[in-house]
Amino acid sequence: MSTKFLGLRTVGYKVDDINAAKEWYTIVLGVEPYFDQPFYVGYNVAGYELGLHPEPKSGKVKINNLLAYWGVDDVDAAFDELISQGATEIEEPMDVGEGIIVASVKDPWGNAFGIIYNPHFKLE
Repeated sequence: MSTKFLGLRTVGYKVDDINAAKEWYTIVLGVEPYFDQPFYVGYNVAGYELGLHPEPKSGKVKINNLLAYWGVDDVDAAFDELISQGATEIEEPMDVGEGIIVASVKDPWGNAFGIIYNPHFKLE
């Protein structure tokens, strides 16, 4: 495999009230979000990112509410390579704003595997 993974970058939590979650995590983490949009709130926590994703309440027990993103330089190439190695698409590569590109797949065992390119996020 030719994709060079750059290390773990982001852990994302799905929340049904993004504003309440933002308020809570800002207090708990002791930092303001560096990226704050209705579709995503991102915190830089000691060089790693905690992301909040809005998701309406469904009444179901959450078992897939955590998605970790691995940093890559080229999300499209990494996504294609993961698919060619037997992964299945969850979310195709997309620019979520400000040049940040994300995608996610399921590995052959059903685990979610996220990839991200974020030109604004640097390890401290």
